[in-house]
Amino acid sequence: MRLTRLYVDGPLASGGLLQLPAAAATHVARVLRARDGDPVVLFNGDGREYESRIETVRGTRVAVAVGAAHAVDRESPVALTLLQCLPRGDRMDWIVQKAAELGVTRIVPLVSRRSVVKIAAGQADSKAAHWRAIAVAACEQCGRNRIPTIDTPRGLDEHLGAIGSAGTRFVFDPDAVPYAADARCGHAAAPVALDFAVGPEGGFDPQELDGLRIAGFRGVRLGPRILRTETAAITALVWLQARFGDLRDGEPAGPAARDPR
Repeated sequence: MRLTRLYVDGPLASGGLLQLPAAAATHVARVLRARDGDPVVLFNGDGREYESRIETVRGTRVAVAVGAAHAVDRESPVALTLLQCLPRGDRMDWIVQKAAELGVTRIVPLVSRRSVVKIAAGQADSKAAHWRAIAVAACEQCGRNRIPTIDTPRGLDEHLGAIGSAGTRFVFDPDAVPYAADARCGHAAAPVALDFAVGPEGGFDPQELDGLRIAGFRGVRLGPRILRTETAAITALVWLQARFGDLRDGEPAGPAARDPR
């Protein structure tokens, strides 16, 4: 039987009794229809999960007996940061959900010159909180015990101005050379951390691509077809995990395989 996993935004202590927050309690009581004694797994993002059980369900008030803690590592050996230019509609929600499931470490929502979506200054924090809730739900589903960091939206130029030039970085550009054709891309093992940038529906403009390259981003093409921004983001993440991370077939993906270059 698959256990229900619940994220708790706060400290957890084995042997204690926890009253679930209102939203989580309502979900457990009314959607999952949990009963007294049902097992659950709690986690709070510190890398551990707690074998627990529901003590009481009284309406939408749910108390959980917190059990033994176990360190369970389901994180990629590579810290992957997605720089995602904001797409139209609710596509960013989908990108955040799938990227969290695929092991991204950090998502930086960006506004570029060709971005259709603009974020008002007063909306940035609420947007980031909304996407973080989506990432939390994705981690509950997929078994991750650490929550990806979701930055507040910012301009591409602002972000590039705040980072150094060191590190392994890719920008996915349909006009770049294929990865395999560029000898400079040949890493025998995974870097410790890797940033990858995906443009908006119209792509990055030439000046932005120049700025990205100056900041150390290497242009890479994702096959012969032009992908939608949300398709490119997930394709890029899968490719990076397969090349460097925890989707590699038959290769060690742990610390011994990391390349600190």
